[in-house]
Formats: sequence, C-alpha cells, structure tokens
Amino acid sequence: MTIAVDKALQEADVIIGYNVYIDLIQANYPDKTFLSTPMTKEVERCQTALDLAKSGQNVVLICSGDSGIYGMASLVYELRGESEKPEITVLPGITAACSGSALLGAPLTHDFAVISLSDRLTDWEVICKRLEGAAKADLSIVLYNPSSKGRPDHLKKACDILLQYLPPERICGIAEMIGREGECSKILTLRELRDEPVNMFCTVFVGNNMSKVTANKFITPRGYRYA
Repeated sequence: MTIAVDKALQEADVIIGYNVYIDLIQANYPDKTFLSTPMTKEVERCQTALDLAKSGQNVVLICSGDSGIYGMASLVYELRGESEKPEITVLPGITAACSGSALLGAPLTHDFAVISLSDRLTDWEVICKRLEGAAKADLSIVLYNPSSKGRPDHLKKACDILLQYLPPERICGIAEMIGREGECSKILTLRELRDEPVNMFCTVFVGNNMSKVTANKFITPRGYRYA
C-alpha cells in the first residue's frame, strides 16, 4: 500500500471491496463504514461505489495490488460512461509482479509480459496464444492466478505450452502470500514448475534466456557492462 492510498482510506466515508481485501485492512480504519461483496459481484461492487459517490460521500474502492492491473479501475470508468461525475481518482498500488519480483531478487530487470491464467473473463485459447507469443519473444513472464479449485491444472497446461519453446532448465520462481503472513518464495526450473503445487495467492515468474541464480536470488541482467 502506498502512502497516498493510506491517506485516502483515512479520509474516506465508505470503503468498499472484495471481502478478503476488506478483512486485510479493516482493523486499521476502525471508524469507517465498510461494504463488501464476494467474488463474481464486481459490477455490483463498483456500481455501489459510484452510487454512493454520486450522493456526495467520499468512497474508496479497494483492490489488491494495483487497481489498474487486473483490478476494478477500468470497470468503474466503464460503468460511469461518458459522464465526468462523480469524480474518479485512481491511486496506484504495488502489483504482485513488482512485489513478488523484489521477494525473489530481480527477475524483471528487462522486458517482460504479464499474463493471467484465469479463464473466467478470457478464453483459454486466447491465453494460450499469449503464452506462445511471450515464449517465442523470449520475454520474462509473470503468471497471475496460476491455479484454483475450479482450474487446478492451468499452470501445468501453461508450462506444457512454454516447454514447446523454452528449455526445461529455464529459471523460474514462485512468490506466495506477498506482504502477508506466511510470505515465502521458491526458485526452481520450468520442468519442476510444471508439477509444483500453487494456489491463487501465488505469483509465478519465468525468466528469459539471460536469467540466472546468483547467491540464491533470481535475477535477469539488463546487459550493463561492468567488467
């Protein structure tokens, strides 16, 4: 969370979000009114925020990471349409690609792609094409939403696609529970990643052909000459 977001939460009349995210912050802002909705109720959540803002209340809609990266920022703008009221301010956060990268070392120092493996809003065929494109371009890759109860084998399927273009010894990493209790990370190969158990609290990193492990840290050189 950035200082600007903390300030906005302190000044808010109402804080709205997915119930898991509300649980993470509620104790820090005990005098606020909190509203939450479960997964799949994103439209309802955003519309409620807009309606309350139209009534004159200062509303903060929270997301995990950054609201503009797999978050609610674009949906709020879509629901507001061509109107410029109520006023919307998007406050940047720290997405898992950045925070997970820092936990593992520096795997994203060069060009990279971010791809979600969730097919709830994107067809799996489209996800496959994006994986193929990133692998062919030899980009470092960050995989969001690698697995869930409804799609336990998506990471394995993604690795099978990547292994068509990348060597099995390609350096990879997993960052789990970033910034929360139980935070941990692991460095492994693409071959090992294929069968590694993951969950929705994991973010997966796949290196490019320059990536390496140095002093137990996953790094991707940018190419600076230092010798």
